[in-house]
Amino acid sequence: MSDTSETSEKEQPRRRQARGERRIAQLLTAAAQVFCTSGYTAASTNAIAREAGVSPGTLYQFFPNKEAIAVELGDRLMHEMRETYGEALAPVDPATPLEEAVGAAVDRFMAFNTAHPVFFALMHGPDIPGGITDAHDQLHATLIERVEGLLASLLPGTPAADITRTAHVCLGIYKAGLELVLGHEDAERAAYVQEVKNVLIRYLEPLVGDRLGRT
Repeated sequence: MSDTSETSEKEQPRRRQARGERRIAQLLTAAAQVFCTSGYTAASTNAIAREAGVSPGTLYQFFPNKEAIAVELGDRLMHEMRETYGEALAPVDPATPLEEAVGAAVDRFMAFNTAHPVFFALMHGPDIPGGITDAHDQLHATLIERVEGLLASLLPGTPAADITRTAHVCLGIYKAGLELVLGHEDAERAAYVQEVKNVLIRYLEPLVGDRLGRT
């Protein structure tokens, strides 16, 4: 067998794999749109296939049902979310003003959630798919731990129970604000993002005191 034939045979599986990955990405993008528009419960594989511009049979070559689609979509988004909160919740330089520290963290989280509104639809909706419930709970727990670690560095000597409570309140404020942010667009969306920052700053200001913003 010639070298050319061997190379061609090796390239064929790679091309098929690349086509498969593109098709999966196409289906996941369509599913994200359908889940955002209809909600998870009302969504159907037929609607997802129609949004993707493929036949239901093509969809079933890659996913057995809509829960499998939601699980794959959720896994990919949660991986990206972990990278986001790794950046957003990095240790804060004591010279950083509280407004700047809160603003930077909120901006990173908001950028992720507004770019992927389906994340909120799947993770915080009333009908979260059973297959991703455990993964979501683990993500939430890890996120709380990261917020606790950040708060502990800002509030030395504070009892652990108080740190945990404060972390839960901060995350609760963010989630409540996120729902409002996603419900608006353009200038109004930006205004709601600023309101979320303002609420978090006002909540944390008396707790942090002058620990941030020192030169």
